[in-house]
Amino acid sequence: MEALQKIAKEALASKEAAFIIGYARVPGSQKTRPFIARDEAEAGQLVFDEYCQNNLAVYLTRIARPKEGKMGIVAKSCDVRAIVALLQENQIKRNEVYIIGVNCSGVVEDPAQPLSKENLAGKCNMCQAPQPAGTDTVVGEAKPYERADDKVGKLLAQLDSLSPQERFAFWEAEFEKCVKCYACRQACPLCYCEQCIADKSQPRWIESSASVRGNFAWNMIRAFHLAGRCIGCGECSRACPADIPLMLLNRKMGMIAMKEFNYRHGSNMDDPTLVGSYNNSDRNDFIM
Repeated sequence: MEALQKIAKEALASKEAAFIIGYARVPGSQKTRPFIARDEAEAGQLVFDEYCQNNLAVYLTRIARPKEGKMGIVAKSCDVRAIVALLQENQIKRNEVYIIGVNCSGVVEDPAQPLSKENLAGKCNMCQAPQPAGTDTVVGEAKPYERADDKVGKLLAQLDSLSPQERFAFWEAEFEKCVKCYACRQACPLCYCEQCIADKSQPRWIESSASVRGNFAWNMIRAFHLAGRCIGCGECSRACPADIPLMLLNRKMGMIAMKEFNYRHGSNMDDPTLVGSYNNSDRNDFIM
């Protein structure tokens, strides 16, 4: 944390960054919360440890661009993937952001409990690169950690073994729990539309009430909008008050994108987006 605070203070003092989006400790608790440091004194409150769950990249498209200096951000490897995805989709420019990468050894699933194999966030079980790449600087040391069973992968396999009718019944039951709070949308760094299709009323594409039809339309449309774009941070599932396993849909879409197009979003800022590129070697049997 001392190294993080030192780098943040230097970036703010030199005007390299106008502010630093990072984590601060919740008073009287081991939990952390998103925090924006705008001067050297506030930079002294920045922390990073296994309780830093949030994907802070979500704020890069929702905060006013500074007139001078860059938007600074503290980013884990999974957060860096979200930043790269935003760069790929031209939502931010590389010269607008100062990225302080942090080597991560896993974050907790339940912030009320210490980090352990049993209390490891699902995204950490899937992490392929704990050490962030393409950042302006990196702090901390990545230590190996024991990973738990891939519960999401097992559940996906179980769903794939079901008939289409059984899978439909599963999702119908899950979406029935939706209260249309849109917490999933607000937590997702790739949901950045100024006006979401769910908020449009002329015409109204999705019923605004928490009805069976409206819930199904909202969740399926959002899943398709994230097809080949989700970076697997799991913030949607973590934010959902109804505990709907939204990452099942997003991960399945990502698996299809990898299988069909060998594409993994957020891995290389120089790569075009999946829907924004065409390759003669792509399969086209679906239109034949």
